[in-house]
Amino acid sequence: MNLMAALLVAALTPAPAPAAPEYVALGDSYAAGVGADRASCGRDRNAYPELYAATHRLELEFAACSGATTGDVARQAERITGETSLVTVTVGGNDAGFSDVLTTCVLRSEEKCLRRVDTAEEFIEDELPRRLDALYRSVRERTSARVVVLGYPHLFDTDGRCGMSKARREALNGASDRISEVLRDRAEAAGFAYADVRDEFEGHGVCSDDPWIHDLTFPVGDSFHPNAAGHRHGYLKALTRATA
Repeated sequence: MNLMAALLVAALTPAPAPAAPEYVALGDSYAAGVGADRASCGRDRNAYPELYAATHRLELEFAACSGATTGDVARQAERITGETSLVTVTVGGNDAGFSDVLTTCVLRSEEKCLRRVDTAEEFIEDELPRRLDALYRSVRERTSARVVVLGYPHLFDTDGRCGMSKARREALNGASDRISEVLRDRAEAAGFAYADVRDEFEGHGVCSDDPWIHDLTFPVGDSFHPNAAGHRHGYLKALTRATA
């Protein structure tokens, strides 16, 4: 090929499209999308990371997994790369034993429910901050990208008609408040943004007329997790606001 032909071929060959910025989503079942549908590790196309990546044309590295604790998420963070421009984190509920708390409150007496909630709140106040600090340090050591920590909603509407007593619902929502406060405090201490989802879910908890959170379901694993509407109208909205 002569020089003129080579130049012509080069001129006509389209340049490769620039790579999309990378978004790494870390966390537990609330980040993975358990309750939105069923998929590997609980990850689902209706989960807020998938929705946010599609809306903002980001390349998603979806690491969140059902059952994850802060220690698990520290290992998920190994998937952060030099191309990462955004990291989101939702974790802490499994460390505090929320699954056992909910099981106790659904199946056992009110007294045992309230006592189990108290134990979880003690853990949230005394132990969870240390675990979060260690996780957030490991994330920051890997990247200078924007990091957004997303919290948990109130699970229940306390005014609606429901099979669970109002005292139990108020106690469980109170535990959500405790963990939200700790998540906000430790995220801000780490220099991360915090997205509080409680306002978005207001009026849409279990027992409301328009719930965005599953009640007790079969399969049981979906119970007390946001449904597709909760991810789209609750979590996605909160994340979009935090990154605006």
